[in-house]
Amino acid sequence: MGGDWAAAWTAALDELEVDVTEVEQLLADDHRQRDHDIVNIWKPPAGLGPLPLDLKPRADAVLSRQLAAARAVGLAIATTRKQVTVVSRIEAGDQGAARPAYIDCAM
Repeated sequence: MGGDWAAAWTAALDELEVDVTEVEQLLADDHRQRDHDIVNIWKPPAGLGPLPLDLKPRADAVLSRQLAAARAVGLAIATTRKQVTVVSRIEAGDQGAARPAYIDCAM
């Protein structure tokens, strides 16, 4: 039975690593090269059983990567919101009233 649990946990950790790798690639601007379907809610397989002790280091590493990716996503969202705010304040073209132009003739 222990071998079945180890195989099930190995497969589950494989899925989690694929998900976190995809998020890390998105954060690294790799997503501009291709389209990704990032709406993939992971659900543990039925009957997974307890985590085998020899897979704990790998599970801990996956969790650390997930937490780091979540922090990076939050930072990217905050940065994007700030950029949208700045861009919305930029005047473009002939819209609005004409602004005076000053030329420095001191030189």
